[in-house]
Amino acid sequence: MSLKWPPKDPDARLDYSVDWSRFLGSDTISAVSWFITDAAGVKTSVTSSTTVNGLTFEGGTNSHTVALAIFSAGTNNTYYVVTCQITFGSSSLISERKIQLPIREQ
Repeated sequence: MSLKWPPKDPDARLDYSVDWSRFLGSDTISAVSWFITDAAGVKTSVTSSTTVNGLTFEGGTNSHTVALAIFSAGTNNTYYVVTCQITFGSSSLISERKIQLPIREQ
């Protein structure tokens, strides 16, 4: 796991981002897809207001180089694995990053 976001309180609604600028070089992001891995280890595609194992994906946006997602809820003392998948603008190549999102009551 290469990335880890700061902990999120289960009652908080927060945004998290992935900066792809160093990876993209002069290319840009043309599309972003988000996934949450469920308790069985299945990577589940999420869209606005989708809940997987208690974590809710509220929606996402992107610029040319940064993908942003908003999450709410989540089960206390649980680590979620979130995947950000991008499509390159010029070549239609696809890449993804997995990120840990810990949920801790604060």
